[in-house]
Amino acid sequence: MKILFLVFHGFDAFNGISKKIGYQIEALRILGHQVELGSLAVDERGRWKRMGGDRVVEDLGAGIVGKLKKRWRYGSLARYIVEDGFDFVYMRSDHNANPFTIRMARRVRRAGIAMVMEIPTYPYDQEYRTLGLKEKTELAIDRIYRRALARQLRAVVTFSDLSSIFGQRAIRISNGVSFERIPVRREHDPVRGEVHLVAVADISFWHGFDRLVRGMAVYYTCKQRSADVYLSIVGRGRAETLDELRRTVRQNGLERWVRFTGPLFGEALDREFDRADMAVGSLGRHRSGISYIKTLKNREYAVRGIPFVYSECDSDFERMPYVLKAPADESPLDVGALVAFCSGRRFSAAEIRESVRFLSWENQMRKVLDESLKTA
Repeated sequence: MKILFLVFHGFDAFNGISKKIGYQIEALRILGHQVELGSLAVDERGRWKRMGGDRVVEDLGAGIVGKLKKRWRYGSLARYIVEDGFDFVYMRSDHNANPFTIRMARRVRRAGIAMVMEIPTYPYDQEYRTLGLKEKTELAIDRIYRRALARQLRAVVTFSDLSSIFGQRAIRISNGVSFERIPVRREHDPVRGEVHLVAVADISFWHGFDRLVRGMAVYYTCKQRSADVYLSIVGRGRAETLDELRRTVRQNGLERWVRFTGPLFGEALDREFDRADMAVGSLGRHRSGISYIKTLKNREYAVRGIPFVYSECDSDFERMPYVLKAPADESPLDVGALVAFCSGRRFSAAEIRESVRFLSWENQMRKVLDESLKTA
């Protein structure tokens, strides 16, 4: 089939979302399909362009005009999909349901082209509670029109356990992983009296890393400690979230044990995993009203071959022996329990990696296509 993978943003080679989309496209190609990426780009003159692969579908202009047009001008995109003979459109939601995206989706449906929409995180309304007026206005528009948009689709793709979303049937998949692109970590003998943790994310309030920092503050007030605990926080994030984390570290005198590395890639990131004993997943998904989710980060940790801790419900990992579950609340993380877990049974990196072989992106994208087209 000829497939368009449609997103409503640009790309950063080192951004986690962009890497995930790249893995999904690669998986579809491995399955034998011809895949183009539909995206937005900004050229050196600041002009917004709607792209289909390397082809400019429409030059939307520069400045405020270009920014406005990218939100409502979809006629050229619909023509491109229909006239270029696409059989299937995989659209990644940007929470942008409105009359213009509905019109585009309706034209695609009437041309007999199957379209599904991936919602990366659902529900997502609570994620906007800390954002500004502009973002909250965009969400308000999305809330008005999203059920109407869903009616134009063959299905909604979700990483939750829900069977329908916005009145449309849901195809439930897991976030996949690329075994070819993510290396297994080099195992090391644990350093006696030390436990090293690594937390990797584009950091937001719902990652809940503050719970771990507060837990370390409690842990270091205890005179009887079996190990020194060190935490590396890797990644960028929202300025207010990072500032609050750094403030909590300073207020509790944890500068010796907590370091902020900023974004790391390639061998520098590999080294962080090689020396870590355990990784840290999300500890605050409850803050955005989410209980059940299949996060990409948990899967990347597993493919790396490192044990990890998280607090949400993730059905692919709930019974894995190399996982430590934290309560989904605002309590400081029990760092003593982390130390005890790391001091217990040792898991080989290869053992952890092999346990998630079923989560390859090829398997996940095959399921999307099979379930989307079986009613065609």
